[in-house]
Amino acid sequence: MFELPLRLRRDADALVANWRALARLSGTAACGAAIKADGYGLGAAWVAETLAAAGCRDFFVATWAEAAALAPLQLPSLSVFHGVRDEDMELALSGIATPVLNTATQASRWRSAGGGACHVMLDTGMNRLGLDEGDLAARALDGLVVDTVMSHLASADEDSAQNGEQRGRFVAMGEKVAARRLSLANSAGIALGSDYTFDLTRPGLALYGGVPRPELAGVITQVAFPEAQVLQRRTVRAGEAVGYNATWVAPADTDVAILNYGYADGYFRGFSGRGAALIEDTVLPLIGRVSMDLIAIDVTGQDVAEGDWLAIDFDLPRAAGQSSMSQYELLTGLGARFKRIG
Repeated sequence: MFELPLRLRRDADALVANWRALARLSGTAACGAAIKADGYGLGAAWVAETLAAAGCRDFFVATWAEAAALAPLQLPSLSVFHGVRDEDMELALSGIATPVLNTATQASRWRSAGGGACHVMLDTGMNRLGLDEGDLAARALDGLVVDTVMSHLASADEDSAQNGEQRGRFVAMGEKVAARRLSLANSAGIALGSDYTFDLTRPGLALYGGVPRPELAGVITQVAFPEAQVLQRRTVRAGEAVGYNATWVAPADTDVAILNYGYADGYFRGFSGRGAALIEDTVLPLIGRVSMDLIAIDVTGQDVAEGDWLAIDFDLPRAAGQSSMSQYELLTGLGARFKRIG
């Protein structure tokens, strides 16, 4: 049977443990799950089925195409963050998911079509998506059955005054909308404490092993473990270079493993000279430039041969520091060439 030379091992127990930890931190609020961008690169169906079995009831995607792909799962509740365009209406009215309305035009479109219950996003200062105070004053939501009123924190990963400002606006604006629930906190927002959790939280990054705030360090565990196959083991003699532009030169004879992994798989060039592979607790440094499909690992003194598999160091906070990429980019950048297992 054909086997891909790149695989992504996913730890379902860690995923569930992260959701349960975030649910505890959410207090009396329900804890949902953002599974957009194909479950942050891990596979939305796998994430949804795993968390639904653990008790999660509220799931969120970005687009109706993502919702359609998950429709066969018949999740307890699925919502689409990006609202409803004209092009979405036929699918949206089929009932596979609930729209999160973001503009007065979307609200009018949904009302005119006789759509059922909806959610509403309010702009509380991020100036990205959401109705503003003027829309509420103009009674843009009249006649709609609103289940959940939401907003999104722009700086929850920082100790920023903007967090409190947004919370205050959210409370004031939310009082003008008749709704069953209020929802403000993402992963970082949950870590800000009970003032931010309201009735429903919507974690994303932390479910998948990301640590957006120090309060979550030691609480959240790694879920995604990339592994790459060794295509060749070679000895690089002292004074010889490895990779594009000869950025690494061997100080002594060095055993090097060439792995089937590169920036086309989301292992970005920022890892050049900084990333690593792992054999249990032994760190094997990446040498030279990250190529599109290949990386070089120093395996001097290690029992590593052509055809073996090596784990890549993908602890998200550490990997973000190594690559200068955000934890979000590292996860959602995971390419399509992985065999996703676990």
